This record gives sequence, C-alpha cells and structure tokens, in this order.
Amino acid sequence: MALSCVLRPPRCHLRPPSLPARHRSLVTTTAATWGGKKKAGVSCSLPEPSWEERLANAVTPLWRLPYQEQLQVKYESQRKILQTLASRLEELGIDAQKPGGLCCPLQPVVPSPIINGYRNKSTFSVNRGPDGNPKTVGLYVGTGRERNIVCVKANHVENMPSKHKQVAQCYEEFICHSPLDSCLLFHEGGHWRELVVRTTSCGHTMAIITFHPQQLGQEALATQKALLKEFFTCGPGTVCDLTSLYFQESTMTRCSHEQSPYQLLHGAPHIFEELLGLKFRISPDAFFQVNTAGAEVLYQAVGELCQATGDTVLLDICCGTGTIGLSLAHQVSKVIGVEVVEKAIEDAEWNAAFNGISNCEFHSGKAEAVLPQLLASWEDARPLVAVVNPSRAGLHYRVVRAIRNCRSIRRLLYISCKPEGEAMRNFLELCCPPDPRKKLTGERFAPVLAIPFDMFPHTVHCELLLLFTR
Repeated sequence: MALSCVLRPPRCHLRPPSLPARHRSLVTTTAATWGGKKKAGVSCSLPEPSWEERLANAVTPLWRLPYQEQLQVKYESQRKILQTLASRLEELGIDAQKPGGLCCPLQPVVPSPIINGYRNKSTFSVNRGPDGNPKTVGLYVGTGRERNIVCVKANHVENMPSKHKQVAQCYEEFICHSPLDSCLLFHEGGHWRELVVRTTSCGHTMAIITFHPQQLGQEALATQKALLKEFFTCGPGTVCDLTSLYFQESTMTRCSHEQSPYQLLHGAPHIFEELLGLKFRISPDAFFQVNTAGAEVLYQAVGELCQATGDTVLLDICCGTGTIGLSLAHQVSKVIGVEVVEKAIEDAEWNAAFNGISNCEFHSGKAEAVLPQLLASWEDARPLVAVVNPSRAGLHYRVVRAIRNCRSIRRLLYISCKPEGEAMRNFLELCCPPDPRKKLTGERFAPVLAIPFDMFPHTVHCELLLLFTR
C-alpha cells in the first residue's frame, strides 16, 4: 500500500458513532411499584446473556458493530490520546496544540485487510467452565480479584481462526481423559496448564503446552510427554496436523526458554511465515505481530515514513525476529536490531541469511543495557533513523535517554499497542525540554504525524504509529 493511500486525510470529521438501535444494550423494563404493589402491566425481563456472548463481549467488545463503525470508535479513542499528550506537553511549557487540540495531525484508522480470524497466535487457559468442568480449555470471563473466573470455550470468538479452536478442543479432549488434574492454583496441585497455538499463512501450526510438574519424577514426566505426542500424532489429535508440538515444564506463571526450555515432542523446531516477499522463521516464544496481513500494511508505512536514503542506518529496537529491519534492509545501508529474547535474535539472524540480506546485525539483550553502550560512542556520520516497537510496558527510561541524547537520531518512529499506557510516559520523556537532572540533555523531539492501524478488529485496541522529528 502506497503511503499516499495511508496518509490520505479524512473526507469528513469522524465523530463518535451513535450505536445503531439493533446494537444498543437492551433495557429491562420493570413495572413500577405504587404503594408497595406492582402497577398493572407487563413485566419484561430479558434473559441473561449466554456464556458465549459474555466471552465475546469481554475479548471482542466491538463485535456487534459494523466494521466501519468500529474504525470510528477507534479514531475517537486515538484522538483523545493525542489531545491528552498535547495537554501534558502544554503543562511542560511546550506549545504543542494543533487544530482540534491535538499534538499533531491524526490520519484515519487504516483498516485491517482481514477482519475475522486474523490472529496468528492465541493463548488458552485451563479452568472450571460454566458446567463446572475443571478441565475446560478456553478464555476467561471474570477476574481473579473478584474470584468469579469462568473458563469459556472460544468457539464463537470472531478474531480467532478455526484452526486455533480445533487445537484447543483436542487439547481439552486429551486432558479430560488424563488421570492428572488441571492446575488451577499452583499451591493446590494439578498439572495441565495453558495452551498456546501459533499459525502462519504458509499453513503451519505450532502448539505449546505448559505443564506444572509438581512432584512428578522424570519417568512420570516422560510418560505424559509420550501420551501427548501419541494423541496428536496417532490419535484423535491428528486432525490438527501440527507442524510442531512443544512441551514446557513451568512452576511460574510465565517463563522464558532460558528459564525452562521448550521441549520439542514432535515435528519441526520452527514454523515459517511470509511477509512482504520475505520468509521468517518463528520460535515458540519469539514476538511476531499477531495480525500478519495488518503487519504488512504497517511496515510499508514505516518504510515510507523513515524517508531512508542509501546511506541511512536503521536502528530497530525491540526487533523480535527482525521483521521490520529486514523488510526495510533494501532501503538502507545498514540495519542494527536489538531484542531481549535470545531465540528471537537467532531467528532474526537466520532470517537475514535465508533471505540473502547481509547488511544487518542483531544484538541480544535488554535494550536498556545494549542501546546506551551502542549509542554512547556513536560517531558514524551516516543519518540514523530509529524504529521502536516495545511491549505494552513501553521503553525503559535508559532507552529513551539514550535515544534522546544521541544527536545522530533526527527521526524516530514509535509503534505502540497501548499509547495511553506507559508509552505516554515515553512520549513525554522524548518531547520534554532538556533536563540535566534526569540526564536528558539532548534536543527534544516533536510529534509530527500519527497514524492508527487496526491490527485488532472487534477489540477496542489498535496500533498507533507516531512519527517524531527534531
């Protein structure tokens, strides 16, 4: 998609949509009381929503809206975020207000090429279902704080492909026949935990099963792994046609490959995805944008906004498997990628070699440790453009400080999946006046353009691409 299409100004002012009557919450009408007695009339009481509807409302709250109205809702939320940023910058003494009270022009939300079943990764929990079955595989309705969690099958969730639902159903069938309990609370025992399913447009499917070993010995663990492999390769699970089946023993809520290695029980160690004419290798815990078709549109826009020339050096921070840097490598003289997940860096290096790209180097480690060292002695005269794509937690302060204090970086593209969260702190640190007390001595950045990309149809979220220059 040409940037001229992405950057086309809106034809009309987008306002918050009024919800069509067919989508509004129905109001329960109850006969009024008078003198302690019900007034004559009919009492209308709506039935409780089904568990499937409750789950859809929880994970895809916009699912009832036509897609164009979903985009309008998201445009308004991004507009408010930019207004907030402008106000916060004003408080710092920076005249940042543009028309509409925004800190910079906001383009219309770029729609996702695929609206339903777009997710290439889904995580399923194991817990009690609506029928009390403690081995239900699905997604949560309710919260742990309220102690009202119910695990509901995701068969009707619209953003999840059928392949993910099929693997989840087979996993549930397997653990229901297992004599081992599901692990609902670590201290209460049990073993079977979450399932992660990853798929690609190449037709590959990876399943990762997390298992709490409790007090099981190695022989008992080997038996469970053998039974799991047999189920998915010779039993009912063969319908899933898994490319890779992984098993991870974990006593923590989340743990990396380094903390507890992913054990390959069957198939290939990696799955592969094609994006913008390149082939990418994906490991079990490597980051990859959850909407592949949407990522292609996003990365094309990033490439054009970089305004790279033949001598530009591209700094790809939080690079994952190298998708952004590698897709733009042909436009620049060099790509430098930084990523905390070691296996993702191995994938990035393999991806570069497989695609015949030789102008990339990748550094494994926390960005806050690697980047300051990398930029402190930067003396390269070539123009340096930075692209950052952090998690919801945003960038570490030391990363922002290193970018801010590196004079060679005049152009910065920040991709945020939650700009109203910790990313807002990053925006303010990048744009605030120099502050020697915080060691922010470099010239401040200014936001010049914002483009939202709908990477998550049916949800309230989207990816915001913010261009900063100085």
